[in-house]
Amino acid sequence: MSTSSRARLAADARAIVALGGPLLGNNLSITGMAFADTVMAGQLGAVDLAGLAVGAANFNLFMFVGFGLLMATSPSIAHAYGANDTGKVTVYARQSWWLVLLLSILLFLGMQQADWFLPAIGIADDVLPVAVGYVHAISWGMPGLLAFFSLRYTSEGLGRTKPIMFTGFLGLTVNVIGNWIFMYGKFGAPELGAVGCGVATAISMWVMFFVMFLHVRMHRAYRAFNFFARIDPPNWPVLGELTRVGAPIAGSILAEGGLFVAAALMMGGMGAVTAAGHQIALNYAAFMFMVPLAISSATTIHVGHTLGRGDLLGARNAGWIGVAMCAVVMTISAIVILFFNDQIAALYTRDVPVRELAATLLLMAALFQFSDGVQVGAAGALRGFKDTTIPMLMCIFSYWVVGFAFAYYFGVYRDEGPVLVWIGLNIGLTISAVLLVGRYRRETKLRLAAAR
Repeated sequence: MSTSSRARLAADARAIVALGGPLLGNNLSITGMAFADTVMAGQLGAVDLAGLAVGAANFNLFMFVGFGLLMATSPSIAHAYGANDTGKVTVYARQSWWLVLLLSILLFLGMQQADWFLPAIGIADDVLPVAVGYVHAISWGMPGLLAFFSLRYTSEGLGRTKPIMFTGFLGLTVNVIGNWIFMYGKFGAPELGAVGCGVATAISMWVMFFVMFLHVRMHRAYRAFNFFARIDPPNWPVLGELTRVGAPIAGSILAEGGLFVAAALMMGGMGAVTAAGHQIALNYAAFMFMVPLAISSATTIHVGHTLGRGDLLGARNAGWIGVAMCAVVMTISAIVILFFNDQIAALYTRDVPVRELAATLLLMAALFQFSDGVQVGAAGALRGFKDTTIPMLMCIFSYWVVGFAFAYYFGVYRDEGPVLVWIGLNIGLTISAVLLVGRYRRETKLRLAAAR
């Protein structure tokens, strides 16, 4: 490799780190809310923790749809910003608000159906009241969360990620304090137990939106775009473009995230101890996943900026750097879990059966860390190229045709337990990693050939 090539790769890596560092802070704040909920609910007992696990899984299904669709805002704005098209940046941002409005209505109404949906899929009776109460409580925060996502992805596309990090830290702080107030009935508030986590998280979502709104409205870095000068009517071609890019992103996220949600719901039918142990292992795995997820988002932005400048080869190489960085991070994560799985489980609960099962499932999580890193890195690079439809189909095949089928057949139908469910997760993630890397290699090679 020539000196100039090494310098370019190093520059790409620095750019991804610069963009991804603040996004990691935000991602850790968001998952920190789930971590705080899990740890605090775990002190109330297995039933409260299991109810939280099932309720959070149900909420995540709706959240995946929302932020997946809105995620199209980031690469679209990144391309326009890289091309110095200020007007196009503003158009994309304003049109994303119409998506927020529509999604807020649909997703809120969908979450209100938890009181019949969760019993219908066989969630254990002792877990149901907490799970339904949590979903109903957190649903009131969904519009605020979606509005925050719109502003977040707008700022991401412009390469301004630090404000997102600080807003996330504030949301985490509000969430932890709110948990303490509403779980235990402090300052005259009702004592809601694990349902109080849903109330606190909903409040934190609205706080994050208002803070991000004030920042974007007032900071001089956004003045050239004049986002809030008016509300544009729906621009159907732009909304169609955002939807064409965003719907497959939502589908991919829903396919992967839905697999983990389905796993949580399967665990919910196996009793409180199993559901609680699964929630601990999944929460920690999700916590570590925030690192490659931030790198993946930064890769999308950097690739989008590079493509906007017309540098196709540079964009392709930047994508490969992002994939490699994700793989390295998750390899380190796997090593940590292998050596400290018992200690990690003990951080969450004093319940011995729950802790022992969680430690076992963490070992299963260690096996898919590398695959998870590679697939999220490749997905981020592909989104930078606005290549989302075929990757979505690959994810659906990997996670549902193969991964879910294995998990359900062996874990539930043959009643062989939670470990077999997690092996299904491993298989799905591994196949996805192979397919997405192959897609990125082929698609970018074809685009380079067509450009010559």
